[in-house]
Amino acid sequence: MRNLQTITVEVIDRVGLITLNRPKVLNALSARVAVEVVEVLKELEENADVGAIVITGSSRAFAAGADISEMAEKTFVDMYGDDMFSIWDEARTIKKPIVAAVSGFALGGGCELALLCDFAVAAEDAKFGLPEIKLGIIPGIGGTQRLTRAVGKALAMDMILTGRTIDAREAMQSGLISRIFPSSDVITGAIEAARIIASYNGPAVALAKESVNSAFETTLSQGLRHERRLFQATFATEGQKEGMRAFLEKRSPQFTQR
Repeated sequence: MRNLQTITVEVIDRVGLITLNRPKVLNALSARVAVEVVEVLKELEENADVGAIVITGSSRAFAAGADISEMAEKTFVDMYGDDMFSIWDEARTIKKPIVAAVSGFALGGGCELALLCDFAVAAEDAKFGLPEIKLGIIPGIGGTQRLTRAVGKALAMDMILTGRTIDAREAMQSGLISRIFPSSDVITGAIEAARIIASYNGPAVALAKESVNSAFETTLSQGLRHERRLFQATFATEGQKEGMRAFLEKRSPQFTQR
């Protein structure tokens, strides 16, 4: 395990595990957290021994929001000039799938971090919300955009305008998360899902992620054409040959990640 200032990092069975580690402030997302998470994501992207990534927090809080102490006295000019949250946009360049494992509170920036991941799983006690309106501001790490795409306009407006939180059951019913685990099993469950992903043909996994993401940014006709080209591109990989041969030979494939 590697300890940084605000996070810990380890690799478990081809899965990179990033754990937010600011327990005294419920893993509030400071500027330093953003720098360290993005830097480690880029490192794991280049690590041939990693096929997927999990981001998690503590049992009490995935992340309870952005670090208000860093922002309280900022002016518009400060925030505009620093573009404080723009570094999170760099996470979109990561080709390897990222899974959020959420326990406890995922509020404000914490909810936005979960939304930034490719999918999220949650413990039974997880709570999600974007309560920035209670502070006189609005979400700034993609919350108004990603939450709306994930759960639809009605629930997104409800959560963002009232600041109310939802539990894991409502989050799953609305499409915010994909699975619910007992609190003691959420990290294990997320790592297992990531391990399965990491066992497949790496280029095909990256292309699948790209294709799904394109569904939110293109028309249906454009998306279908894009998917078809990416499907065709998988036939340039060793994994496609191995996967189909293994199927025909009635054996398990041994992917080389190329």
